Amino acid sequence: MTWLPTLAGAVLVLFILRDLFHTLWHPTRHGGLSRLVMRSVWWLSTHPGARWRSAGLAGPMGMLTVLALWALIVAVGWGLIYWPHMPEDFSYAPGLTPEQHAGPLDALYISLVTLATLGLGDIAPASGWLRVLAPMEALVGFVLLSATVAWLLGIYPALARRRALALRLSHVRRSRVGAEALDSDGGAALLDGLAAALSTVTVDFLQYPESYYFYDGDENTSLAGQLGHAVGLADQAAEARHPDVRLSASVLRTALEDLSTVLDERFLRTGEAPERVFSAYADDHGRSPAGVR
Repeated sequence: MTWLPTLAGAVLVLFILRDLFHTLWHPTRHGGLSRLVMRSVWWLSTHPGARWRSAGLAGPMGMLTVLALWALIVAVGWGLIYWPHMPEDFSYAPGLTPEQHAGPLDALYISLVTLATLGLGDIAPASGWLRVLAPMEALVGFVLLSATVAWLLGIYPALARRRALALRLSHVRRSRVGAEALDSDGGAALLDGLAAALSTVTVDFLQYPESYYFYDGDENTSLAGQLGHAVGLADQAAEARHPDVRLSASVLRTALEDLSTVLDERFLRTGEAPERVFSAYADDHGRSPAGVR
């Protein structure tokens, strides 16, 4: 039955590689382990009595948990591949008794050393196919490190774009832009800029759905709290006399509908109209619509 742990280890490694692929590129809507972990950590942060949300720890803690699980499961998977072949197919440094260093913990130790590319060499594969397999694990370790960097470099710019849009909406709200000022060429340009920014944020939620689970502590940079004002602007501009403003209002309304569709299908699942989806989004992030507490 030596093939059983080897098969189980190979399945674990392939599972994590698949999860890495889907987390970084999202070719389908199946997020796998990373999406499940992020949702679970977010749920814990919203649980009554939880203090994580106010400190903004849910997103970072979720990412750290995902990265730790990736590394641990890969190490365990490769350890299961090595274990049935110990000690016969491994060479040991002088002073080590092979029979005393052939257990599952020793296999995990070899796996961790190889994954981290430390190459200590006190226990090393000796047979041909294992000598090929060990460098492959080191390559997976390098891929895991690269994926971590790529994930971080992708999510935080997406968060910056989301918060910049929220701040811009906050500026418009606090400037008290009236119907007369909105019914102009400048109003049309303002609405077009908001629609373009909303489209970018919609793509960010599609490409980096984990960014949803990051809490925006400041009210003025919380998109969940500011989207209601964007809906109000679109409704107000739809009644304008200027044809360009009405056109821009229609584009803005479509951008809002697209964003609400992504939020509802990926995260909220209310099945409601955009206004209700944005209200649920605000509630989920501890905000009142339009930034009103």
